[in-house]
Amino acid sequence: MSETRALSRPAQPSTAWLSLTGAFIAFTVSAAMMHSYPVYLVSFIEEFGWGRAETSIAYSVSQMVGGFTSPVIGIMVDRLGPRRLLMIGSALLVLGLVGSAFVHALWQIVFLYGIVMTFGANCLGLVVFVPIISRFFVRRRGMAISVVQSANGIARGFSAPMVEQTILQIGWRDTYLVQAVFMALVALPLSAIFRRAEPTRTVATAPVNDAGESIATSAVQAGWTLAEAIRTPHFWLLFSVYLFTGLGSFFVSLHQLAFAVDIGFDKVYAASVLGIGAFLAVPGIIVTGGMSDIVGREISAVIAYGFSIFGVVCALFITSPDQHLLLWLHACFFGLTWGARGPAITAKTADLFPGPRLGTILGVITIGSGLGAAIGAWAAGWIFDISGSYRLAFILSIASYAAGVVAFWMLRRPPVRRAVPVA
Repeated sequence: MSETRALSRPAQPSTAWLSLTGAFIAFTVSAAMMHSYPVYLVSFIEEFGWGRAETSIAYSVSQMVGGFTSPVIGIMVDRLGPRRLLMIGSALLVLGLVGSAFVHALWQIVFLYGIVMTFGANCLGLVVFVPIISRFFVRRRGMAISVVQSANGIARGFSAPMVEQTILQIGWRDTYLVQAVFMALVALPLSAIFRRAEPTRTVATAPVNDAGESIATSAVQAGWTLAEAIRTPHFWLLFSVYLFTGLGSFFVSLHQLAFAVDIGFDKVYAASVLGIGAFLAVPGIIVTGGMSDIVGREISAVIAYGFSIFGVVCALFITSPDQHLLLWLHACFFGLTWGARGPAITAKTADLFPGPRLGTILGVITIGSGLGAAIGAWAAGWIFDISGSYRLAFILSIASYAAGVVAFWMLRRPPVRRAVPVA
């Protein structure tokens, strides 16, 4: 009887907003640490003389590990809650950053960035925060997820120029140590936020709407399981959307700065332009996420894909360092929609497969994003090494985005639940 009363007790709206704030800050910090790698990539090439494909291996491994560990993270967050994962992730990020300051071989970077830091960042990522945010915000789910997702754009925006300036002042090794100290300092305050925001076990099992009103317990009990979701075409369409989006984005994003420097643009200037473009992801993500609640997930995602394609097309036409307008157009249009599809795709996943196992389902689907990002990041470097140009990589980016449009548009109708056969 007491458990039933606990389940029906409304959650406080302040708890929902506190959770959203904590998720936003945590994701911003972790994403900033991870998105600084393209700047370090240029430093590694200059110091160690590695090729583009070699230097991209750590990033590709990172994306692969990020995708394949997402189901593990999903299971962990369903069982442990976001606060414990935040502490685990923060510790791993600090460890990886400190170790990176002393690397001398490629395998060390692959291990520290590609595995240690990636698993740590995953513990402070969307798979951790989307389940709790989705329960707190039902009617405005797209908006809430877009707020958290916008942290990715903010992180990309300030991490590249800030890290580039710090490297110029103190070198890339000491810059890693500065990042480690910062990460350690913010971990405890973030933990305190989630200590207050994390609901009790019984209340957490009952989702609430935007006003803090509990949803019927029967709806939670009827939530989708991973086994049921896998048996629908919608699961694999979502997997494909994540895959194609990862390919389209990472055929370009990791190598943007190196591409601009190769053309002849000043390194600091190019980093600043790309950073400003990345900042535009914040309004782009929020507008797209809010739009998905009004006009539908599919339309908002298609618009975002279109902007990204235009940004990549602009890069295809850059051939000399005096084409500043094209660089700005590329940075702004590509940056504007970086991650802008995320709220629509993630909210669509929550729409199609709601329930207490959403974290696990989302984690498995996110493998597609990891695969796409890993293949795209490495393949772009490999294409440059054999051709001396990123042109083919950019064309493949456009094709991948187009395939993502087709897959997402096929998700318009809800899935039909099929019984899982009993052995």
